[in-house]
Amino acid sequence: MSNKSESNTRETLMRGQCIPANPLALDASGKLDERHQRAITRYYLAAGVGGVAVGVHTTQFAIRDPKVDLLKPVLTLAAEEVAASGRDVLQVGGICGATKQATAEAALLTDLGYHAGLLSLAALPDASEDELIEHAKAVGDTIPLIGFYLQPAVGGRLLSYEFWRRFVEIEAVVAIKVAAFNRYQTLDVMRAVADSGRDDIAMYTGNDDNIVGDLITPFRFGERTVSFVGGLLGHWAVWTKRAVELQQRCHQEAASADLLQLGVEVTDCNAAFFDADNSFHGCIAGLHEVLHRQGLMETTRCLDPDERLSPGQKEYIDRVYAAYPHLHDDAFVAEHRDEWLR
Repeated sequence: MSNKSESNTRETLMRGQCIPANPLALDASGKLDERHQRAITRYYLAAGVGGVAVGVHTTQFAIRDPKVDLLKPVLTLAAEEVAASGRDVLQVGGICGATKQATAEAALLTDLGYHAGLLSLAALPDASEDELIEHAKAVGDTIPLIGFYLQPAVGGRLLSYEFWRRFVEIEAVVAIKVAAFNRYQTLDVMRAVADSGRDDIAMYTGNDDNIVGDLITPFRFGERTVSFVGGLLGHWAVWTKRAVELQQRCHQEAASADLLQLGVEVTDCNAAFFDADNSFHGCIAGLHEVLHRQGLMETTRCLDPDERLSPGQKEYIDRVYAAYPHLHDDAFVAEHRDEWLR
């Protein structure tokens, strides 16, 4: 990717974007449902998102399994819909695996016109931090990097302040998504960025349990302040029109009691969608349930047949739907669904 393209990517990320993580639409036989897959991306674009993230945790890492082999098809469908929209939308692709696989995925993303790679380290649980840094550098030779602190409950690994302090020295790093679901670990990343002195790394919340809090909180360390400028979130894969509006409001308004209350409501919804009561077992199935209710998925199937709603999760989703009608965008979806499913 050219320096100019990387510069534009940094600028776009630094402005702060609402970036939903695209889920995977399957039909009743468990095959890729291209019609609904395209419709979901059209929904996000119509909702006004600043980017899409494809091939990430919410898309299900198992799309890379040779028996499934859906990584390139799903990436391609999203790229085609972004191109057809005519909008200048950031395209982020997930990158997984050991270095050989990760660099190949980075090359694929570049070939398909993606602007940055979200680098998962979940496949390297036993690698030393030295090895992780060399891995990141190798991938960064091909595509601008978005670091990814994925919580251990869904396959991530603990990463120290020292790791992040070294990671932010990698020139190819354009952003970091913090999805640690943990205040202490979130602070480690924010402090590492502050201590580096770099002001060209965009911080994105992936902490679905504290979205509003992250977006309105300044993280001050001595003379340096680091803030989350946007979100790259599985939670924003549903009720996306409202997510765009929420991000804009957080940018425009200072912290207030009203926004803090809204943050509590969003977190309550996330607990339902992500199945916090059951250690996040149903975190993808919960998003599928909402999209299925809206008519944007034919089924709620996941690639893993054991990955489904937990007992009581459907009722929890029912409750938040009823409690927070101002947070969902069902009317917007109903108005445009047939157009997106064309």
